[in-house]
Amino acid sequence: MKIRPERLRSGDMIGIVSPSSPPNQESLERSLTFLEGLGLKWKFGEHVKDQYGYLAGKDDERLDDLHAMFADPEVKGIICAGGGYGSARYTDKLDFDLIRDNPKIFWGFSDITFLHTAIGRYTNLITFHGPMLASCVGKESFHPLSAKMFEQLFEPMELHYDEHISPLESLSGGVVTGEIVGGNLSLLANTIGTRYEVETKGKLLFIEDVGEEPYRVDGLLNQLRMADKLTDAAGIIIGDFSDAEPKKRKESLTLDEVFDHYVGRLGKPVVKGFKIGHCEPHFAIPLGAEARLNADERSLTLLPGVE
Repeated sequence: MKIRPERLRSGDMIGIVSPSSPPNQESLERSLTFLEGLGLKWKFGEHVKDQYGYLAGKDDERLDDLHAMFADPEVKGIICAGGGYGSARYTDKLDFDLIRDNPKIFWGFSDITFLHTAIGRYTNLITFHGPMLASCVGKESFHPLSAKMFEQLFEPMELHYDEHISPLESLSGGVVTGEIVGGNLSLLANTIGTRYEVETKGKLLFIEDVGEEPYRVDGLLNQLRMADKLTDAAGIIIGDFSDAEPKKRKESLTLDEVFDHYVGRLGKPVVKGFKIGHCEPHFAIPLGAEARLNADERSLTLLPGVE
């Protein structure tokens, strides 16, 4: 049974961590005003401002920050400062018992996908794929709808996405209900063959990515195909794939042709065009929650992620 974390209330404490790469510190500082506007207090993990090459501190330091926030009874939710690279380097050292015994909101995306997938698999905790503080909230481009998505943390609410938010396209029709899993396509491919491999059987698989050319997306989807992740899924939700234009090759398949080849012919509901991922607005979703994909009417409905 899935565990829904307790909702936030005004005055609650948020823990801020940098699980991957060093966040932009100026943008991170600007984002704190947004948290205060939500009525939240905040505290930084000890190593949020550290830098170790392309990492926000050494692996054990970033892991210690994450464990400390889950263990801290004052902290009611954990929001990641940014992504980048590095969360998979210590996932095998995560204390899943600690996380399971202290269920709380965990929010982030991009490189955080590896943590979402591992935590969901080994603790059954619903986590949140949403805009992060330094990489999204603290920027001038932060969209009002992205900001509004944080409301789901304060009140259990059903989320509904249709073409009022963005144009959607059905690659294959039908209606299906199931648990939603997934995130960044590159990171999902990285889970294959590990103990943290994404489980898609009977579930709705969500994918997004940034900066990957069509041939790269082709290779990543082929890896999921050969691991039976696409055929096992009950439906496919395609989020935002920004900066995906061909660069290295003059001749290329289009991204649409790649999607059609791998998921458009599976005979199950597939819809693309969702503004979920490295984009503005960024529609935040509770991973592990029950969802309903209607490819005939081009809509997605998700049940609440908090209690």
